[in-house]
Amino acid sequence: MSPASGLRPARLSPADFVRLGGTGLRTRPLRVFLSALGIAIGVAAMVAVVGISSSGRAEVDRKLDRLGTNMLRVAPGQSPDGETTRLPREAAAMIRRIGPVRQVAATGEIEAAAVYRNDRIPVGRTGSIRVAAADPELPAAIGATVGTGRWLDEATQEYPAVVLGAQAARRLDAYTPGTRLWLGGTWFSLVGVLRPAPLAPEIDGSALVGREAARTYLHFDGHPSTVYVRARDDRVGAVRGVLAATANPQKPGSVLVSRPSDALAAREATESALTGLLLGLGGVALLVGGVGVGNTMVISVLERRPEIGLRRALGATSGQIRGQFVSESLLLSALGGLGGTVLGTAITAGYAYVRHWPTEVPMWAAAAGMTVTLVIGAIAGLYPAVRAGRLAPPQALAGT
Repeated sequence: MSPASGLRPARLSPADFVRLGGTGLRTRPLRVFLSALGIAIGVAAMVAVVGISSSGRAEVDRKLDRLGTNMLRVAPGQSPDGETTRLPREAAAMIRRIGPVRQVAATGEIEAAAVYRNDRIPVGRTGSIRVAAADPELPAAIGATVGTGRWLDEATQEYPAVVLGAQAARRLDAYTPGTRLWLGGTWFSLVGVLRPAPLAPEIDGSALVGREAARTYLHFDGHPSTVYVRARDDRVGAVRGVLAATANPQKPGSVLVSRPSDALAAREATESALTGLLLGLGGVALLVGGVGVGNTMVISVLERRPEIGLRRALGATSGQIRGQFVSESLLLSALGGLGGTVLGTAITAGYAYVRHWPTEVPMWAAAAGMTVTLVIGAIAGLYPAVRAGRLAPPQALAGT
């Protein structure tokens, strides 16, 4: 209508624009689906990356809560001339005298001994399984548990009995207590298999025997190769500061003291850096989806010129036409964003289920995905909407 007629065009509410946008989308379901799919893939990638990363961090935190962050590892380092040193035989006993120390357990690697499934295996094919003498307190100190059988106790410390770490058991295909293993030229009886020990992964690939049995059958010299220490939570830093001098007073500089939980935290930081890269790739996919939305809206304007001309002839303003197409673009993007959020959450839940992780998808990730989607939808639909609003009724009705 012309202004001279004295009539004003009806004002459309936001709900009216939503209905108009929805009507435009329903008339082209296949094109809408394909355009929304591009947006959904980008959002799903971003949500899944953040969700899987958060689930991994939650698993690390859960492990640390269960295993504790108060464990310290003492090992021999190198002397100034580059030679590998050894810890004194009394290292574990001296560390036990530190006040805040709660648990101490040592292992001593026996390099001259090797373990085989039987005595017919060629020499040297050990599967990289190390043989070590272990203290009875080792499982409690490192937070390990026995999967099958039992741990070395007073009854088996002095006899040819062996406990395998999780990896060692797989390499030897030995899980049943009572299985005989050829170890250091002597038959040893398998009494137990440990579950994986996250804070002491070197134990997973080890065959562990009692100290007395190691001296009797494997000529163990008594020097520990690793000492595991549990301290009071509030005194871990103080204990760490005196461990080297306590373990080897004569050569404290040749003692390595580490905190295994720091390694898990470092791995989490590494995965976080990779998460940033994957988020960038998800952003690129989302941008490509936005280009697809813009292309869909441009084609929609071209195909619907007669409709635009008819609405303009009936009194619709340029602003109303622009609002209609912007609302279509926003609805299209919102559909893709919602679908992508659901898909990304499902991918995270499936991956976490397979890895036995807790499922954790931060709310900010879903909110950020939807926000970015709507922003891209608004930008993608802006040019087609402006173009549609500029069409004069005669030009639009003529289809030129």
